[in-house]
Order: sequence, then structure tokens, then C-alpha cells
Amino acid sequence: MKLNQFAIAPTTLKEEKQELFNLRFINEDNLKLASHRFLHLLLQHSFPEVTTTEAADNKLANLLAAENLDALSLTQTQTPIKPQHVLNIILQLLGFEVDRKFDLNHPAAIKSTLHLPTFEHAVLNNDDLVHAWYQLLVTHTTTGQTFLDQLASRGYFYRLKQHVKLPKPLFFNGKAQPVFDTDQLLHEVVYVESPQDSDRDGLRDLLKVEITRPSESNVQQVPVLYTASPYNQGTNDEAGDKLTHNVNIALKEKPVMANTVLTPNTPSQQVPEPRVVNDHTSQADEGFGNSFDYSLNDYFLARGFAVVYAAGIGTKESDGLRTTGDPEETTSTIAVIEWLNGKRTAFTNRTANTAIDASWSNHHVAMTGRSYLGTLATAAATTGVDGLKTIICEAGISSWYDYYRENGLVIAPGGFPGEDADVLAEETFSRQQQAGDYARIKTKWQQQLSTIAKDQDRGTGNYNAFWAARNYRQNAQNIKADLMIVHGLNDWNVKPRNAEKLWRATSKLPIVRKMILHQGPHIYINNFRSLDFTDMVNLWLSHELYDLDNHAEKILPDVLIQDNSEPESWQAFPDWGNPDNAIAKAYLTPNGLSNHPENGGTATFNDQLKQAQFEAYAKDNAKWQRDLLTAVSPLKGHRLIFKAPSRTSELVLDGNPILHLQVASTQNIGLISAELIDFGNFKRLKQLPTTLARQAMVLGYQWRKEELREFELAPKVTPYQLISKAHLNLQNRSSLTQVETVEPGKQYDVQLELQPTHYRLTAGHQLGVVVYATDFGMTVRGNQNITYTVSLANSWLELPHL
Repeated sequence: MKLNQFAIAPTTLKEEKQELFNLRFINEDNLKLASHRFLHLLLQHSFPEVTTTEAADNKLANLLAAENLDALSLTQTQTPIKPQHVLNIILQLLGFEVDRKFDLNHPAAIKSTLHLPTFEHAVLNNDDLVHAWYQLLVTHTTTGQTFLDQLASRGYFYRLKQHVKLPKPLFFNGKAQPVFDTDQLLHEVVYVESPQDSDRDGLRDLLKVEITRPSESNVQQVPVLYTASPYNQGTNDEAGDKLTHNVNIALKEKPVMANTVLTPNTPSQQVPEPRVVNDHTSQADEGFGNSFDYSLNDYFLARGFAVVYAAGIGTKESDGLRTTGDPEETTSTIAVIEWLNGKRTAFTNRTANTAIDASWSNHHVAMTGRSYLGTLATAAATTGVDGLKTIICEAGISSWYDYYRENGLVIAPGGFPGEDADVLAEETFSRQQQAGDYARIKTKWQQQLSTIAKDQDRGTGNYNAFWAARNYRQNAQNIKADLMIVHGLNDWNVKPRNAEKLWRATSKLPIVRKMILHQGPHIYINNFRSLDFTDMVNLWLSHELYDLDNHAEKILPDVLIQDNSEPESWQAFPDWGNPDNAIAKAYLTPNGLSNHPENGGTATFNDQLKQAQFEAYAKDNAKWQRDLLTAVSPLKGHRLIFKAPSRTSELVLDGNPILHLQVASTQNIGLISAELIDFGNFKRLKQLPTTLARQAMVLGYQWRKEELREFELAPKVTPYQLISKAHLNLQNRSSLTQVETVEPGKQYDVQLELQPTHYRLTAGHQLGVVVYATDFGMTVRGNQNITYTVSLANSWLELPHL
């Protein structure tokens, strides 16, 4: 077990004492006690659920300080308190079992990786015990949270507040503590007036906003975690399924174009005047019950942060039309921030024009969320809107073209063949869930949907004005908010390119940036046992939103990456995909990948399958993927596999691998796909994290709980692991925005940039590249009789590495 922690702020003994005073864990008089009595006090405070000394002593008697010496007996004798005694007690408090996880005679030799105090003295004094308990409080338990978080969930702050008045917020080791009353949370709805009229009804769009905030915010302002979630008010899954496009269609020749991005002829629309305010109030008209939530946000409600959710234009009880990521949606997203920052109007309901201010907001906002939610956080940041101090963007899209297209091809997000911008718009247009509202807007919505379907241009896959308007990276220079980007290196839904290109686009901005890369697909990571992600975010947000000088910008690694070969391992790096990384070349030869070029002739493959086989793969993409990479396979002759010799030393790939091919097609069309593969029979991490314990992580006292999860090694060996992949239309071989002809039989030089990665190839593993055409999980599937010929002498792979 490895409990990696990157959010622990370094402290001096003086600082540790003062913070324990602030926590009311000890006081000055306690420090004058004899060391045994002082240890007894510290141990009693470690069981806040009990209210009497006798009950606490029962707990102490169940902890062993050494063989045949329990913790209670240690405090009642004159036995010298040794480091070994305290370490034994600490490990048990953290949840480690004696004999199963550690040896009482050698506690420091525990095989688990965790943060433990160190001592200079052979016999511990009160200063040593202060240090020990401070470090205990900031150390993670086996259930994935700090010991102090665990004490809080067991009632430490709840009991304390009955006797003393605690400061709110209260910080410990640079992080906000759960001293706010979650049983007194306020739930309010307001309607923010956005400076747009996306449904063209002559009125500015009103946006429903759901607010959950501590009752204490009525007397003191608090910062805000804002999640823009188009799913917040419900989705139309059945309608989206009906609209999903057929991908079993032929690849077609595209008209030649020097530049696919033409300026759209869109007439400017005048924004209606703001509504006349009839009255002001501080009391909301509307509340709400259960709603969409994110456990990371829930965690911060107990720590003095308000949480705001808004679904945006075109969603239930809001105005407007869905647009899937265009500037209209960005405008509606930042309108909520502007209201939180005191620069826009909101109303208590949709008709009375009674304005209500966010008087409880301290004008410091962070945006949170994954996927579409993180996408809108990125979009908002690129406007430079005031008040947005930071975004925590998890698996966010930075360019919608990189989500639904690639290099002139229609490409599905992994797992969703046939989805497109129009499908997503239909799925999130929750206004249609209210019949009366939908009846008034139905005609406009059908027109809007038709416009999206036309402008997204599935026929060519070109990067056009529609997609350019949804490329947030072109406005990256406007970003003023600090960035925390979280992404999965195996996320084939929102592919890693979205994170890497945003990271690179912001490299020279005067902002603080952090990157966390995990080995998962499209998932959240706030409940991993091996990483103190929630603590990292707490350190970050306490700094960003409460202006706490906790040095979060220095303490947190700039880039943190989960290892792919060893479970529960995370490593800090100064950068990801640095352009100055070393480049290794691997040449395509008849015998595989080689360190040296050879005059290897040519290799061919054909893309057409027998109809029965084609239909089977269309229904079972996983079987196609397995057969694609298997040596003896029905797909032999339909792909090329090049393997390097088994490695004798380690290679750490870091950045964008680039495949250079010289290739010809027998038709005037063609597509090239490639996968970078780690071959070899080895135990690898499971594709999804394992649930270690249900409801194990407690977010506050008598508050919500979260499952504890972790990536584990699969019990059986697997023959390969996908590292990266890419696709390209041969007509876009020179440039994304240029469409050229393809002459049958003519060799063309192609440079195919694969998805960025960070991957550790250890000794014994084989690096391989697979070249093919139709990708049954992502491309169109025309089953066309096209033969591709690759000139091996002019084809190689560039591998950036550390």
C-alpha cells in the first residue's frame, strides 16, 4: 500500500505548536505536563466520539505500544516513551493492523509507503510528541483521508464547537477544515440575466442557478465553487440515441480547398436591453431538494465554500438554445461568475423582476468538474472574466474539433460511435422536458438543431468555421485564472491532446499551472487511496479563494503523473511533453522496428473485410481491437504490425510520438490509423479502478460519504497495452486546413502525430506500432476495397523520451 502525499506543507516545531493551539488540540498548560500525561491527553483527543475519560481509556487499552504493553499502560507507568512506541500507536491509529501490515518490533520497516514522523531523541519529550501528533494529523489513513479528516468525521470539531468558538474558516497545515455546519446549509435558486438572447425571443436569457451555501455566509462572505453542468437539469438520452449518426458509411473524396476555415456570414445580433428591476431583496423565492452533485464540491461545503451549479442556455427552467460549446454557451457560463462577482443581475423568479445579489460571495470563484463541466471551465477561463481565480479542469475539452474530429476525419469519442455536436445538443436540451415551455420553443429548436447538423459537416470532417468557434485554445492568451488540469492518459473519450495542447498554449502566461495525469480513462480521481488529491485541491483552493499564504504554488508539483507499470505510484516532473525532450527514432522494416534504417521495400494491407466479418466487428469493437493486435488473426493482411526487440533497459516516453509514413492508396481517397502498443505478457494495471471499500471516505461530520477506489494490478497477464493512437485523412496530409487530391498509386509523405502520452516501458516489454485504416471504434466504417502500400525505407517513428 502506498499513501502518496504531495499537499503536506513543511512546518517548524514552533508552527506545529501554534497550529495545534489553534485547533484546540493542546494548549500552553498541556505542554507543562509530564510526558506520559501529555501522551495520554493526545491519545484521548484521538477518540473524539467518546465523552468520558473512562471510555477513552478503553480505546487506548486496545492499542499496543509494544509487545505486552498497551498504550494506556504506557501512559500510566514510568516506562520511557520511545520512538518505536509512538510509531506503533500511530500506525494503528492510521488503520494498519499489527502483524498483518507491520511488526511491533520494527514499525519503521513497514512496507507500505506513507508519511511518518522522524525523531532525533531515543526517549521522547513533549516537543517530540507535539511533532509526532502534528504529523499524524496530516497523514493519510488507510481509508484515503488525513487522520484529522477522520477525527472530524467522528465528531472532533462538532464536540469542540459546543464549548469554544472556533474561527471560521479554520486552516490547518494550509488547508481549510470542516468547521462549518452542513446540517444548516442553505439551498437557493436564482435566475441570472445573461447578456444574450440565444433563443431570439427579444428578451435576455435567464439562467437557473442552484446555490448551496453555509448558513454562516449570511454574516461573512465565502468563496464559491461553480460547476457549469449542462446535465444538471436532466438529459434526453432516448432522443440523443435516435439522433446518433450511422457510421457504417463510405469515406468520400472531398473537394480540394486551400483553406477550410472560411469566415462565416453570420449577421450581428443586437442584445436586448436588460430587464427593468422592480425591487431588490436578499431572500430567495425558491429552494431545491436533491440535485446533481460532485463529491469534491460536497467536501468543501463543510470547509467554508459555497457551491453553485448552473446548466446554462437551453436547459430546463432557463432560456435559450443549446449550442454545444460555441461562444454563446461561454457567455452564459461566465454570466454566473459575473453575478457572483457583483457585476450582473439575478432575479428571484422569472417574472417579478425582483433582483437579488450574491451578497454572501467574496467574489473569488473557482470552477470545477469533469468532461463537459471541465470544458466549460476552460471556456470561461479563456475569456479572462474577473473573479474567476482558478479552474480545476478534469478531462476537459480545449477544442471541440479534437473531440469529434481528427486530421480531416470524423472521429467518435471513445465508446460513442455516431455521436456529434448535434446529438449532444439534443441530449442536453432539457427545456423539452417541460411540455409548455417546449411547445413555445419547438420550432426554433428544430431549426437550431438542423443548423448545427449542417455546420458540423460530417460529410467532410473538415476543420471549418463551426469548429474554429469552438477552439478555446485560440483565446488561451486571455487566461488570467490559475490552472489545475487533470486528465487520464487512457482517456479515449476526451483524448489527452485536449490537455496537452492547453498546457502548451499557456506555457508562457503569467499564471500558476499544475497538471495531474492519471492512468484511468474518463473518470474522477478524488477518491483514490494512493493520492491525496482532495488535500491538494484543498491546499490550492485555500490559497486561491481565501488568499491564504500557504505556498501552494510551490508545494504542489508542477506535473504529477501516475506510473503505468507499478500500482499506487506517482511521480513529480517539471513538465509534460517538453519540446526539448530527447527523440529516439525507430525505423519500420520487414522485420519490425529497428534502431537503424534499412532498404526494406514495401508493405501492403487492404481495408476491405468479408461482410460477415465486418458486421461482427461493427457490433463488437472490443473483438476488433483484440484481433487487430493479435499475430494470428482474421485481420492479417488488413493491418501492419511492427515490433521492436524486447527492451533490455527502461524507456520513458513523454510527449507526442510522431509516425512518418510514405504511403499510397489505390483509390483517390484514404485514411491512415495507427496505434502505439506495449507488447508482452505482463501483469498490468486494470483498465478501471477497483472499489476497495464502499462509503469509506467521509466528507464531514454526519455528512456525505464516498467510495474508496484504487488502480490495482490485474491478477492475470495481458498480451498488450494501448499507449497511443491517431488517425488522418490522406487528403489532409499537408495541413489540417488544406484539402488536397489523392492520386491512386502515388506515394505521399505523411506525418501522423499520435496522442500525447507518458509511458514507462520497462525491461522485457516490446514497443510496437500498428498501421491500419478503418478504426471500428472511432472512424467511419465504409468497408471499401482500398489497398495501402507503405514504403518502409521512408517510414519511421519519432519517440520523445526523458
